[in-house]
Order: sequence, then C-alpha cells, then structure tokens
Amino acid sequence: MPVSVGSLGFPRIGAKRELKFALEDFWSGKASAATLLEVARGLRRANWAKQHALGITHIPSNDFSLYDHVLDTSVMVGAIPAVYGWKGAEVSLELYFAMARGSGSMGLPALEMTKWFDTNYHYMVPELEPDQVFQLASTKPIDEYLEAKALGYETRPVLLGPVTYLKLAKSKDKALNPLDWLERLLPVYAEVLRRLHSHGAKWVQMDEPVLSLDLDEASQGAFRKAYTALAEAVPGLNLLLTNYFGGYGDNLELALSLPVAGMHLDLVRAPGELDLVTQKAPAELTLSLGVIDGRNVWRADLPAILDWIEPVVEARGEDKVILAPSCSLLHVPIDLSLETALDPELKGWLAFAVQKLEELSVLGRALNQGRGAAKDELAASAAAVAARRSSPKIHDPRVQERLARITPEMTRRKSPFPVRREAQQTHLGLPLFPTTTIGSFPQTGEVRKARAAFSKGELSAADYTDFLKSKVEEAVRWQEEIGLDVLVHGEFERNDMVQYFAEQLCGYAFTQHGWVQSYGSRCVRPPILFGDVSRPRPMTLEWATYAQSLTSKPVKGMLTGPVTMLQWSFVRDDLPREQVCRQIALALRDEVADLERAGIRIIQIDEPALREGLPLRRAEWDGYLAWAVECFRLCASGVADETQVHTHMCYSEFNDIIQFIGDMDADVISIEASRSKMELLEAFISYRYPNQIGPGIYDIHSPRVPSVAELVELLEKAQKHLAPDQIWVNPDCGLKTRKWEEVKPALANLVEAAQHLRKQSESRPNPQESL
Repeated sequence: MPVSVGSLGFPRIGAKRELKFALEDFWSGKASAATLLEVARGLRRANWAKQHALGITHIPSNDFSLYDHVLDTSVMVGAIPAVYGWKGAEVSLELYFAMARGSGSMGLPALEMTKWFDTNYHYMVPELEPDQVFQLASTKPIDEYLEAKALGYETRPVLLGPVTYLKLAKSKDKALNPLDWLERLLPVYAEVLRRLHSHGAKWVQMDEPVLSLDLDEASQGAFRKAYTALAEAVPGLNLLLTNYFGGYGDNLELALSLPVAGMHLDLVRAPGELDLVTQKAPAELTLSLGVIDGRNVWRADLPAILDWIEPVVEARGEDKVILAPSCSLLHVPIDLSLETALDPELKGWLAFAVQKLEELSVLGRALNQGRGAAKDELAASAAAVAARRSSPKIHDPRVQERLARITPEMTRRKSPFPVRREAQQTHLGLPLFPTTTIGSFPQTGEVRKARAAFSKGELSAADYTDFLKSKVEEAVRWQEEIGLDVLVHGEFERNDMVQYFAEQLCGYAFTQHGWVQSYGSRCVRPPILFGDVSRPRPMTLEWATYAQSLTSKPVKGMLTGPVTMLQWSFVRDDLPREQVCRQIALALRDEVADLERAGIRIIQIDEPALREGLPLRRAEWDGYLAWAVECFRLCASGVADETQVHTHMCYSEFNDIIQFIGDMDADVISIEASRSKMELLEAFISYRYPNQIGPGIYDIHSPRVPSVAELVELLEKAQKHLAPDQIWVNPDCGLKTRKWEEVKPALANLVEAAQHLRKQSESRPNPQESL
C-alpha cells in the first residue's frame, strides 16, 4: 500500500468569500436560511472535489463551519448555557448565531471569544454550567460525512477532541475544573464515533492541540481516561490523534501510550521530534507527517523534505505513513492562481492552500513512484527556493545598519510614569473617567464604494480626498456632540489595521484574494512580509493633523504596533522573528516622532496580537516577551513626557502576562473586558497596575446596544481593582464592522455611564485606599 496524502482541514470561506457574503445577507434579512445552507453545501462540495482532484486520499469532513468549529462542538454536545433558553430540541440558526454574536431581538449576549492558540483565528469559549448535562444535540459530523459519501467521497471526519474541548471551556463557578465533566462528556463523543463507524468511516481525526501545551497530571490523566474509553466504546475505528502548532514535548510518552491507530506530528514547528517518535513509536502506529507549513505562504523545499523523510518511510513502511500539512489549512489563503497582480518573482516563492496540497501530492508521487516521476516539480521547487534566497529584493543594507545602532536608551521614556502623568494632565486637562473609542468607526457601504471607485480609477484622488475629509469632519462633530473627551478621526481611509500600514512600508507585498477567516464572517487579507522593512514617508500624518485642526479636543494618532504588524502578516522565515519585528519598530518610531512634531499629543499604538504571539510552552515565554516588549518600547519611547502613549489589546487572556504588559510602560492601555464581565481585571488583585487602563465595556462584536445601567455595572466592577483616576471608559475594540445605528446609541450610553461615575465618585471614597 503506497504512502497516502492527507489534509487536516481546508479553508471554509470560499475562494471569493462566498460564506462571508451569505452569512451577512442572512443576518441582515436579505437571504433566507435555505439560501445560506445551500451556499454552505456548495462550498463543502467544492472543497471535497478540489482535494479529491489534487490526489488527497485522506479528505476531511466536518472541517466546515458556519461560524466556528469550537462553537459547533458546544452545540454538538449540548453545552448551551441556560441564558439562551434551549430546551433540548434542535438548535436553530437563530440560537446558534445568538451564541456567536449575541442577539438584540432576543436580548442575549454572545459567548466569550478569544484567540485559537497562537493564531489570529478567534473561537467561541465553551461555557459550562455547574450542573452541566451533555447530550447529542447536533449530528453535524455524521451528516457531513454522509453528505460527502453521497457525492462519492470517502472522508476522514474531524472532531475537536474531548480533552482539548474541556481545556478550552470555562465555568462561571471558578471553583470548578472543566475536566471534572469528562466522564459526562465522553458518552456523547462515543455515540458520535459509533454512528460514524456504523456508516462506514474508517478513520476519525481527533484534534487535540492542547498536547502542545504544558499539561499537569490531571490533564494527562484525562487523556488516558478519554482515549481508553473511546477505544473500548468503538473498537475497529481508527483514531488519528492530531496535535499541531508545536511539538508534543514532555507529552510525547503520554501520546504514544494512548490506544489510537495514528498520530500526527507538526514537523514544521517541531522538526526535531521526527527522529524521537520514529524510534519510540510502535510499529503498528501510523504516522501523519506534517511536513508542509499550514501557517505560512512560502513554497516548500521539496527535495530537502524528501531527503529528510525517505528514511522514515523506508523504515516504517509506506502503509504506515501519511503526508500532511502541519495543521489545518484554515490559516492560509485558498488559491495562488487567483493572484494576477503579484510580482511574478515573488509569486514564484509562494504556495497557498491549493498549492500546498499540490506539494503534498508531488511528495507522495516521488515516494511511491521514485523521484523521476516528479522530477520537473522537484526541480521547480529547488529553483524557487534558491531564487528567493539570493534575491536582492529581500535585503536592504541601510535597514541592517540602523538595526545595529539601536541602544537601550531608545527603549525607555525620558521620565517615569508619575512624572509623565502630571505633565500630561496639565497639558490635556482630561476629566475623571475620560471617554474615548479605540479608533475606527463604521466602514459603511458608502465608504467601501468610494474606496472601490478610487481603486478602479473611477473616482479622482482629489474627489476621494474630499469625500474622506467630509467623513472625518462628520465623525469629529458627532463625537463632540455626544461629549467624548478624546476623539479619533475614524480611519475611513484605512482598509485594514495592518494592511494600511504595510502598503506604505518597504518589504511588504499584497494579494487580491488572499483572504483568511478571523472569526465568523470576518476575513482578513494578511500582507506578505518578504524583505527588510523601512518607511519611505509619513503614513498617518495627513489625516491625524486634519482631524485635529477641526477641534480643540485632543485627537489620537492611530498606529498598529510592531508585534501586531508581525503577527498578522505572513512573515519571512529566513530571519529570526525578533529581528524582523525590530525593523518594523524602527519604521513606526519615525511615524510617532512625526506625529508628535505635528502637535498630536495622544498617540495610540495598538498591540492586539501581543498575547497571540506568546509561545505555547511557558519555558519560552520570557524570551519572546523580552523582545516583544522591547519592540513596543522602541517605537513608543522617543517622545516627550507630555505626549501620552496608548496601546490597545483585545480578545486574549492577559492575566498571566500582566507584569510584562506593565513593562510596556504605555501611559494608557485599553483591553477587552466586556464579554468576560471584567474577569481580566482579576489580575490586579495580585498585581498593582502602575499606569492607566481602559477596560472595554462595550462588546463591539455583538449587534446589541448595551444599556447605561449595564455599562455602569461593568465600571463599578472595574473600581474594585482600579482607582477611579486610573480608569478610562471605552469600547473593547474598534467599531469598523458595526453599523452607525448600533454605534451611536451605544457610545452615547457609554458617555452617560462615565458621567454617572464622575458624579458618583464625588461622594465615594477611593476603593484603592482600603486595599
């Protein structure tokens, strides 16, 4: 039996973002549920057909989702919090999307959302009740397996493994450990596996990426209990234990001891584990070798991969090896062939999801039939790798020289925060509980239409500028009208918080169709960071100074920070990431200096991806955080004491790195806190945050308009951990994706809540005085 080729998951959104538009039409009432579901079926059918045509023998099913695969798992097992009023019947689309997005009509909040390991994908956090009862509430994995089978495709269903699912879950009762629900959960998983097996499934992919984390004894015991029970419940079904985003590390012995038929290795993130696993793995264990990078867009060096894995295939036997991407291809764009405007040389260095599967097929053919059967493809791969390595487009001596001149003084503000705070208050004169927003305002159809017309040459540069100026002025006047204290210009000229800056920096390239799902219908188009980075000219000065000229209130200059520029791009892999990040930081440092010289006294440098970049193993945290914090300070520290530096972070767990966030020494930090009901502020019980903080109180990823009472309640919770003069009042993220009819009442309520707190504070002692 020859070496087989597998896919761990294919992008869901469609080559032309068909899922995004179908979802948004359904949510807006423009399309029916039947139309949405038909689009979903069409996407699944196309994905299976494409993978089959590319020679993939292990084609995944149940890798598709209308919103999020973790949410799908919660629905599958009936983990639906009581607030949603579910009575055990079929879960409707209305209820499903209420859990995902909240519902104004039903008066329901969304589930908490956070980052999927160290990616920019967001998942809906499972919320378990103390008396949680699990039941099979959705047969989606079985339905989609049968759907594929009816089309002639034998697939390998994908399930989020039970231990990873529980490790991602939370309970409002902090004394409870979600792993305590394992015995209640396993019968549902066993039932799903039994049904799949009875319908003919030969393999089921069990995704357990928590095996890349540090696991305590209880978690390791949960794995033993879970997989022993599942193996006994469904004998004869082959389970593929699938770990990715890192190596097994000290969980390797555990993984090898589990009663599974196969084991996947992420050999991009942990290449050193191949030899160790092949030495220790039982002869009957099938190994899935993740040799093609599922997280980045560079072509693989196929001859080098063959040199590496041929001995393994020979030693273990072809029938015990599956070639695969390192992880699901959810995290890369779909098809490079759609890119008609990329520089041909750069395009020759790239591979998107379709091309990565083609690379796997070439490897499979070379292993099964000999290298001569794929000689042209192997030669092209080697030539592309060599061309990229030697291209003059990658290296800029001036950037390298500037890196060498960085000194420790460049990463420190002139004065400590208490001195800066006094200078800033004198200069800015802000009230207690100052109000602001995170930066962007709604990108309406009118704004998008004007941008598209300008891009196509249908609108002149002068007319487009006039249009944008009118939008900025409208936004400034409205912010003044409702009483916001620190204004923003609205970012109407920006397409994306990373792409906008990357388009103005040297060393970046851009795609037309390189979309990647971030959450739900939200798609991003990460730029490709291929060479040394520099800033040829100011990037934000024109719009910041124009907005400031319209008002006497302070207007924030808005920048995306170096770590986020790094994390949310497809990054070159020929330099250490920290060196690339310092290049970006130096470019942004120049922009900060220009803004300050132009009279912008509040500058926000957003770092929502700081936590996302954290290594999965704690032993590696300090090294990463040292250079990540240094890069932020490098771009932010060249300003006077009177200039107030803000930063923003969202949808990540920060409590365990709060000391390092303090080390960033931003004057003000704004964070997401609304969905977790201020849970993030629990970090301040043991750590006294030294500077000012805006715990986001308006959940902008939900269409709900929060009431004044709700916002006041959240601010009162914040005062349990923070002094009133530390607290800023703001949404938890930018407002780009919301509608004005939602934003205007929500922000008016936010201002009213701050005013209520100011009055309340006049007659209430400082809660920090009693701590």
